[in-house]
Amino acid sequence: MATKEIATFAGGCFWCMVKPFDQWDGVYEVISGYTGGKVENPTYEQVKTGETGHYEAVQITYDPDKIDYQQILDLYWPQIDPTDPDGQFHDRGSQYRTAIFYHNDNQQQLATNSKETLQQSNKFKKDIVTQILPAKPFYPAENYHQDFYKKNENEYLEDREKSGRDNFIDMHWK
Repeated sequence: MATKEIATFAGGCFWCMVKPFDQWDGVYEVISGYTGGKVENPTYEQVKTGETGHYEAVQITYDPDKIDYQQILDLYWPQIDPTDPDGQFHDRGSQYRTAIFYHNDNQQQLATNSKETLQQSNKFKKDIVTQILPAKPFYPAENYHQDFYKKNENEYLEDREKSGRDNFIDMHWK
């Protein structure tokens, strides 16, 4: 039986954070949801106010024998602007901040090392502000948010283009 582990990341709008992970061998599922806040079972309407303390996030279930946590971290960083403390691209507010939520000591160490390596690389003029936090309860988002890039391709592509995410990725990560 295959081993399963979980990784949880916040990178702004969760619609844009599913596809980069969803297409790798060894990734079983990527769920859009909310974590890090103070309200149990929050709704999108609650989280989007920025007042629940939640992050929009993705939870990735994967087989560490096929794709390990370091590889997943290496996929995560180039999806975000790790220097922005107030959101991501055109999505502004605390619910769109970036964070790595670790589930064990090994994930914490790898995440910390990867953040330090990125900071020391001088790839960015500003500090890397992505937080590394212990995992909290994760609440799956409403069904219409799941696999949004597949179910609503045109809206997904339009939103992604308007956001400026791809321009940033091309400028800083390619």
